[in-house]
Amino acid sequence: MTPGPEDRDDRDDRDDRDDATLLRAVARRDEAALASLYDRHAGWLTIRLTRRCPRPDVVDHAIQDTFLALWREPGAYRGEGNVAAFIWGIGVRRLIDAIRRDSRESLPRRRLPWRTAEPQLVVSAEDQVLLGVEHGRLGQALADLSPELRSAIEATVLDGLSCAEAAVLLGVAEGTVKSRCHRARQALRAALIEMPIGSETPRSAWETR
Repeated sequence: MTPGPEDRDDRDDRDDRDDATLLRAVARRDEAALASLYDRHAGWLTIRLTRRCPRPDVVDHAIQDTFLALWREPGAYRGEGNVAAFIWGIGVRRLIDAIRRDSRESLPRRRLPWRTAEPQLVVSAEDQVLLGVEHGRLGQALADLSPELRSAIEATVLDGLSCAEAAVLLGVAEGTVKSRCHRARQALRAALIEMPIGSETPRSAWETR
C-alpha cells in the first residue's frame, strides 16, 4: 500500500527540499540530506512495519537497513513515482530480511514470537480509508475478506511482494500464501460481478507472483 501524508511524522521538516531532491543530494554523499529523509520518513515507516511485525527489535533492524540502503544505492530511485512508496518498497523487504535473520538465529523448531496458528492482521481505520480511496468500490470487498485472506492480498498486491517473500512475512508456507491469494481473488471477482457497469477495477492488479 502506498504511504500517504497522514503516515508521516507530524514534526516540521528541518529541510524544505522535496524528497527527490534529497535523494539526489544523498547520491552526492550529503549526510544531512539522508538525516532529513530519516526525520521525514522513519516515523510512518516504523508504524507500518510494526503492523506487519510487532517485534520492535526486528523492525528497528529493518528501519536502519532501509536508510543504509538509501545511502548505499540512492540511484535505485529512477525519479518515477512517489519517494515514500519507493522507501516503503525497500523497508518491507528489509523487514523480510530481518525476519529471516531472526529465524536463522532462533532455536530449532521454535515458533517466532509474532507468529500464531493463524496470523492476525491489525486493520486500522487508516487502512480502511486508504482501501476505499485506492481501490474505489472494491475497497469494501477487500475489507470484508477474512484476516488471513486479506493479509495475503495485502502482502502480495498492496506491498508488491512475491508469494515467497509474503510467506516469510506471514510465517506460513509459500503454498499457503498462493492458496489464500487464489481464494481471495475468487472472492474479489465475485464482488466485481455484483458491481454496476462502469465500476472499473483492473483484474490484473490481483495477480500474484
